[in-house]
Amino acid sequence: MSRPAANLHFLANPARFRRFVARVLPALWLVTAASLAGGLWLALVTAPVDYQQGHTVRIMFVHVPSAWLSMAGYALLAGLGASLLVWRHPLAALMARAAAPVGACFAAICLLTGSLWGKPMWGAWWVWDARLTSMLLLFFLYLGHIALTRAYDNPDRGDRAAAILALVGVVNVPVIKFSVDWWHTLHQPASVVKIGGPTIHPTILWPLLAMAAALLLLFVALVLMRTDSEIDRRRLELAERPS
Repeated sequence: MSRPAANLHFLANPARFRRFVARVLPALWLVTAASLAGGLWLALVTAPVDYQQGHTVRIMFVHVPSAWLSMAGYALLAGLGASLLVWRHPLAALMARAAAPVGACFAAICLLTGSLWGKPMWGAWWVWDARLTSMLLLFFLYLGHIALTRAYDNPDRGDRAAAILALVGVVNVPVIKFSVDWWHTLHQPASVVKIGGPTIHPTILWPLLAMAAALLLLFVALVLMRTDSEIDRRRLELAERPS
């Protein structure tokens, strides 16, 4: 077994995972706070004002990373769902329960900031654009996942049903990514991750990447913290069950 695979197997044990989180999480929160402060400084102070959009362009520094993380979060749910259904990973269900609300919050932030950005740019709070519609669907898929985990008296059944939804719903992630290429849409094509390199000016690109890194750290910290709480919650549920 390779070293990375061995480490993941080591962390599959809930007790070991909790010890890992207890060591890592305090430092991770400090790095996250510093990264957010630095990212916000770059986005709100050093990034130039767009000649067409003015200060409204600064919404991008939260909107775009939130979209990235909401898609990555759902891909994580699909991976955890596969681990639960195929390999019976002991921590997969608990981490999926922890990650779904975090991903849903990022999807909601993406939709909200997109609406705030769209009003002055497009003249409307909402349009049935292909990317907007597929992102809204992603938000509902998150809500469906959260609801399924709580819909059964037996939590294992709820976790399996949510895992199936995650595996089915993950097909929406590439739809969001490539919707601007497949259909006529108000959104611009990819300008950061593309063949030939980014087409965004470095004065905009670096603050955007800094905010993306900061919000990624926030995502990881929240998922780790919530997974640790889910382990406690599951232990309490098992302790309260009649023998």
